[in-house]
Amino acid sequence: MQQRTIGTRKVGAIGLGGMPMSIEGRPDEDRSIRTIHAALDAGVTLIDTADAYHRDAGEVGHNEALIAKALSSWQGDRSEVLVATKGGHLRPGDGSWTLNGRPDYLKEAAKASLQRLGGDAIGLYQFHRPDPDVPYAESVGALADLLDEGVIEMAGISNANPDQIREAQEVLGGRLVSVQNQFSPAFRSSRPELDLCAELGIAFLPWSPLGGISKAGDLGRRHDAFAEVAEAHDVSPQRVALAWELALAPVVVPIPGASRPESITDSVQADTLELSADEVERLSAETLD
Repeated sequence: MQQRTIGTRKVGAIGLGGMPMSIEGRPDEDRSIRTIHAALDAGVTLIDTADAYHRDAGEVGHNEALIAKALSSWQGDRSEVLVATKGGHLRPGDGSWTLNGRPDYLKEAAKASLQRLGGDAIGLYQFHRPDPDVPYAESVGALADLLDEGVIEMAGISNANPDQIREAQEVLGGRLVSVQNQFSPAFRSSRPELDLCAELGIAFLPWSPLGGISKAGDLGRRHDAFAEVAEAHDVSPQRVALAWELALAPVVVPIPGASRPESITDSVQADTLELSADEVERLSAETLD
């Protein structure tokens, strides 16, 4: 797989999003571990998770623990795998999502994530979502402290706008390495953030790059241009979507979620799908339904 850069690390151009393996509708553990192993065997070296990726109130960190278990039983070189996790979002267990961007909470959450993931430090730790009750600089300042303390190796932010990206870069003293925002054929409002990351040399990690758990399977039906390009190449529309995102900028590393080995095995093949400039332009200009 082609390699792309996140901070000081090289990762495969397609990552794996772990959320579907731990929230509502999740598969059994055996299938999840087979999915993670299939991704790793196919060349994936970035796995994205969060302490909030769980279903029930008493299982904070479910996905982190699952990934740690899968990595411990994988026969490959685990040192090449970058696990990115996040803090600042919470799930009380009733299906809702809440926020806590207080610095003291983020520091405690990061240390708890490190315990679940194992190792000496978290490879990439990201502030999950801005908390309107806490000044953004204070939340990101917690990441700066975690970097200085050696709890985390690299720092990123998620669900951020251009002003917050610039502010985080300033607070972190130029050490911001990634921005993880929603971006897909159906959700393109993060294009300014993608373009800013390309300008600054910061990795841009599209979450739900295929449109989300409930809509990814219908991508071709919802987007005619992607279906037509897929037919021309004899590949899935999902693979075309990921190849399109990769073509937008060399800083883009999509992280499609998966809960089946077959899904991530198809996704990683976007790495070798070469789209023409005309195809990229056509997909970029598609009128959304």
